[in-house]
Amino acid sequence: MQKINYQKELDALINNIKQDEKKPSLLLHACCAPCSSYTIEYLSQFFEITIFYYNPNIYPKEEYERRLEELKNFLPRFDVALKNNIKLVVQPYFPKEFFDAIQINLFPEEAEEKEKGERCRKCYKFRLEKSFEYAKENNFDYFCTTLSISPFKDAEKINRIGKELSSEKTKWLPSDFKKNSGFKRSLELSRKYSLYRQDYCGCVYSMKNSMQKKRIYD
Repeated sequence: MQKINYQKELDALINNIKQDEKKPSLLLHACCAPCSSYTIEYLSQFFEITIFYYNPNIYPKEEYERRLEELKNFLPRFDVALKNNIKLVVQPYFPKEFFDAIQINLFPEEAEEKEKGERCRKCYKFRLEKSFEYAKENNFDYFCTTLSISPFKDAEKINRIGKELSSEKTKWLPSDFKKNSGFKRSLELSRKYSLYRQDYCGCVYSMKNSMQKKRIYD
């Protein structure tokens, strides 16, 4: 199967959007402030953005709240977000939704997987489903996620899920935000704004994997 360049797809779409007088609306699922930084900087030139914080996968609750507070505190300090009136929508934190979606009780071997495996695909899917549902109900033109900015996330799986959910009214925005030095720029912005950068993806399984790696290399 030929690998798709999702950044080129996004470039082509943006070229078409530039010809419109009004910016289309975009619901942008976000997992944290660092991943949001470059993505907002890049996309706010072309879209009216609302950040959608839905991450019941994050463990423990204190970590979830820390990442959310960092995002809330970052947006008013980020000149690009202020200039473009970036909004934030926060969904309730119900971890059961994550565990119901990944079904580790039926597939216990997936608890030990590294990132980009089947467990992660399920996690992408249920968060994107929720994002699409909200975007559709609130008449957004596009929906997307910041997840593809991470080198540890599978952009192919993320885009495939997004395209499957996409409708004529609420379209998926193809993306691989790590391209064009996007990940590098997110690191620069994180340093500039002293953003908290977590050392694991978010779920209890990724946290355990991260702790195991630390023990190996310490």
